[in-house]
Amino acid sequence: MNNPLPDPFADRPDWAPLPPRPVDIVPATGRIDLRGRRVLVGLPGLGWRGDLRADERVVQGSRTYVPVIPEHEWYRAESEQVEVFAPLVPVERVWVETVGERRPGTGPPEPGIRLVSLDAPTRRPPTPVFEADSVTGRRVVHVSGATEQRDLRAVTEAYSGADGDICVRVAPELEWYRWAWRGQAPTTLEVPVHLLWLE
Repeated sequence: MNNPLPDPFADRPDWAPLPPRPVDIVPATGRIDLRGRRVLVGLPGLGWRGDLRADERVVQGSRTYVPVIPEHEWYRAESEQVEVFAPLVPVERVWVETVGERRPGTGPPEPGIRLVSLDAPTRRPPTPVFEADSVTGRRVVHVSGATEQRDLRAVTEAYSGADGDICVRVAPELEWYRWAWRGQAPTTLEVPVHLLWLE
């Protein structure tokens, strides 16, 4: 009796939720409004840093820069209406996260190491929360029908809810960060794991 349990989402029956649209990463040199957008900074061949937000471009002399703020500071500045330090990063070193178009299913990822190019940040496909090792503190998307609720953070790992569903508690990102700078516990929502995806 060592047969594995059948995958309830195999061949995606009609009742299985669709994954959210993926996050695409595009250069900030394009015609994109930057204020408040999630960005990555770095250098090709070196690496990338995320959990940052941008402000509008600044031109100094003949160079264009992007003010880049750690995400927790951006939320604090917006919520508390305070000034925060924002280093200026050359625009060619900044990439913007945008919500892309839904792509046709490509099947499960192949096992083993996935090699990527170091020329630009790598796009990560949405991952079902029930496939993740841990989720606390990670960005998640709550998918309910055709509605995608983004800017959420997982506050717990998966647990058995009162109705027997496997759930994760999530909080809006503003409240997640407010928890850090004020110690004010966030308002959370219990969501079944089959409706949550890592962004």
